[in-house]
Amino acid sequence: MSVQANVIKAQAGAKRRLRRHGTAAPALAAALMMAAAPARAVDGCLVLLCLAAPDWSAIAQCVPPVTQVLRDLARGRPFQTCAMSGAGNSGSHQWASAPGNCPPQYTYAMELENGVAYGCDYTGVVSIQIDGAPWSRTWWSIGGRTVTDFSPAVKARMGSWNTKFDDDFAAWAASQPPAAQP
Repeated sequence: MSVQANVIKAQAGAKRRLRRHGTAAPALAAALMMAAAPARAVDGCLVLLCLAAPDWSAIAQCVPPVTQVLRDLARGRPFQTCAMSGAGNSGSHQWASAPGNCPPQYTYAMELENGVAYGCDYTGVVSIQIDGAPWSRTWWSIGGRTVTDFSPAVKARMGSWNTKFDDDFAAWAASQPPAAQP
């Protein structure tokens, strides 16, 4: 039976009890209506704030909603929006595709019989804009791993942040052969 059907059934029962038992029934009816409220989706505003944080995974209140949004994205559901975010503040989602939409340190190549195929260690990216300027890009995988690339202006403004993206890029850059001299 659906939640709505249960609420209608509870309301009808409360009305009968009101006629029989007088004033105690309205309190019961109100309690039943609140208890049967439909579940709410993840708060897009909270997710926007969490993904703009220096390290969302270190904030206990951010872990459940961000994890749920990543799970939803993996299932093809749209990225949550925040109507109260204000002009120039938004988040958007894109699927990762190598080599064009995947950071070089997470791009890999596979040699096939008929050429090379590229892959990405991450499934998608959530981009956050604050005041109309790029703030961060959080790369995510179906397994739940994430890494965040903050814009240079944000890094200067924050002072400290989760540096995994930068550390991975530095390690990748150091492993590349030196550029050929002209």
